[in-house]
Amino acid sequence: MFDLTGKIALVTGGSRGIGRGICLRLAEAGATVVVNAHSAASRNEHAADVVSAIEAGGGRALAVAADVSVKAEVEAMIAETIATFGGLDILVNNAGICPFHDFLTMPEELWDRVQDVNLKGVFLCSQAAASQMVAQGRGGRIVSISSISALVGGGMQTHYTPTKAGIHSFMQSLAIVLGPHGITCNSVLPGTIETDINKDDLSDPEKRAYFGKRIPVGRLGKPDDIAGPVVFLASEEARYVNGAALLVDGGLYVNLQ
Repeated sequence: MFDLTGKIALVTGGSRGIGRGICLRLAEAGATVVVNAHSAASRNEHAADVVSAIEAGGGRALAVAADVSVKAEVEAMIAETIATFGGLDILVNNAGICPFHDFLTMPEELWDRVQDVNLKGVFLCSQAAASQMVAQGRGGRIVSISSISALVGGGMQTHYTPTKAGIHSFMQSLAIVLGPHGITCNSVLPGTIETDINKDDLSDPEKRAYFGKRIPVGRLGKPDDIAGPVVFLASEEARYVNGAALLVDGGLYVNLQ
């Protein structure tokens, strides 16, 4: 149904967790995938593993290292994508960090780093990718991974939740700016998904039991639960979806009782 044959996709933070799941599903749908990792070490280990998995399935992929908060590195990543595959049709802004910290003792440097990676990174990657898509003249898709945290607060996430709300708002504005170029811009808001970013937090049996009761479908999310909606938004089936925010949380948000 969601055929992405001939499309070239770039996934930031694509080497692990939700990003890895997205890369694999995009490849299954026929897309050529550029797997971004934040460092050369992560590229050589984790991103290279994702590339190998895609190639083993008959797909095409490339691992690229870039810190999404650094403009020169983002531009170099886009340039390498174009040089290798000849274009760019889909950008998935997935890279993000969430080092839990209490508010009253939070260092300014930690606040700045989270803003730089989570929000500035989406700006830099979207700007560079959209410039290429506009120049190509064939439209495109930008899908950004926001969070349920865009809608609710978090006591140990006062640095993180504003970035996720900002991503959602940014996609709404880009939908207006880029829609006339045939580029749709949408966000996906995952609920509680089991990944490395929250592995330690979810290792608490009581917390897992709590979410088991709060989530109506009865389980925590998996990366593949997010990958499917991303593939949909990247496909032609979602051609009239623009500026939307898709909450993918198993019903956690609406279950207030």
